[in-house]
Amino acid sequence: MSQQRPEPPPKRVVVTSPRMNASRRQRQRVSREIDAQTRLGEVYMRTLIRAQLRLGLLVLAVVGVLLLGLPALFALAPELTSVRALGLPLPWLLLGVLAHPALIGAAWFYVRQAERNERDFTDLVERS
Repeated sequence: MSQQRPEPPPKRVVVTSPRMNASRRQRQRVSREIDAQTRLGEVYMRTLIRAQLRLGLLVLAVVGVLLLGLPALFALAPELTSVRALGLPLPWLLLGVLAHPALIGAAWFYVRQAERNERDFTDLVERS
């Protein structure tokens, strides 16, 4: 019996795309456009600023409707002021106790969405 030696495994070859470095160059170009404050860089920054402004105005409107709408509701329907819940008058409960968690929730929502806008902007810059 002759003993056969196993063939050595084939050598590994790294295959890369000829455009592998193209995305890096492009990303650097977009970053340079923003840093140099060119018209294209201004368009990118204006997009981010508008998204953040839109988000801020949305949260402001919701909080404004909540905090200004409740006193208006009590002024338009004075019979609600005599309602008691958990031993407290309803206006006190809504404006003094439940408004704070609503504000914390609005702040939490704003921060999460603002960070998402920034992440999307970063992805856009890196992809371009």
